[in-house]
Amino acid sequence: MRIVGVDRDGGVEVASLAEDGETATVIAGLEEFWCDAGGFLARPPAGATVPVSEMRLVPPVLPGARVICIGLNYLKHVAEGSYRDAELPEYPTLFARWTQSLTVGGAEIPVPSSEEGLDWEGEVVAWVGRTLADAGPDEALAAVAGYSTFNDVTARRAQKLTSQWILGKNADSSGPLGPMVPAAEVGDLRDGLRVRTRVNGETVQDGSTSEMVYTVGDTLAHISRTFTIRPGDLLATGTPSGVGYARTPRWLLQPGDVVEVEVDRLGVLRNTIVSRRSPGTA
Repeated sequence: MRIVGVDRDGGVEVASLAEDGETATVIAGLEEFWCDAGGFLARPPAGATVPVSEMRLVPPVLPGARVICIGLNYLKHVAEGSYRDAELPEYPTLFARWTQSLTVGGAEIPVPSSEEGLDWEGEVVAWVGRTLADAGPDEALAAVAGYSTFNDVTARRAQKLTSQWILGKNADSSGPLGPMVPAAEVGDLRDGLRVRTRVNGETVQDGSTSEMVYTVGDTLAHISRTFTIRPGDLLATGTPSGVGYARTPRWLLQPGDVVEVEVDRLGVLRNTIVSRRSPGTA
């Protein structure tokens, strides 16, 4: 099952995408789905089947959802950046995205006018399906409804201006998400899913989720001891080594480039980089 958001006549619904990607069967309205994500995922979709050409695919994300991201979660990625000489912290570095920065596979990603290009960060996102407060790691992991491919496309100049990363992590349409695959079909990330990123067909990242320093269950439990995690919140789990800014010479995504993230059991997420258009232009 591949879960997507569909926008029909201005209302977002959650649907199951057919294997051929040509049609989608509506499951529920967006808010209704996240009130009982586990229940809806456990039974066949019973709504209308509609051609994808007659709808707009969008992330099935609640407007008030939190997008929590782990920074520096693969040792080789830590070693290739500016934190290579720092001691590995006991707790993960966390930052946030706004839902407005998210988009879907096939969408165009514009390069901000202040940037020389954009950087890729292929990874996996976990979708939380149940409320978590003061949870243990096992409870937190069991609350994950599903996983998606994700590209945490980063505006490096903006990110590096200060010690806070939020500006560089929230460029317009810079967070494409693949369809959500139910957790029961994915299994435990600790067993290792291969994560690969390609730019114009060339592999630039090739890692495994078994290399994660901070696991999904531990991280969600850690967060839940400070604030309550709600159904529909997302956890981006970090990227393997191979990002563009750490290369010599530096390699950044330019208009016309096609970037793909492929994760075992989750599929391929593909987006094209474009020049930024001024508001109001065609």
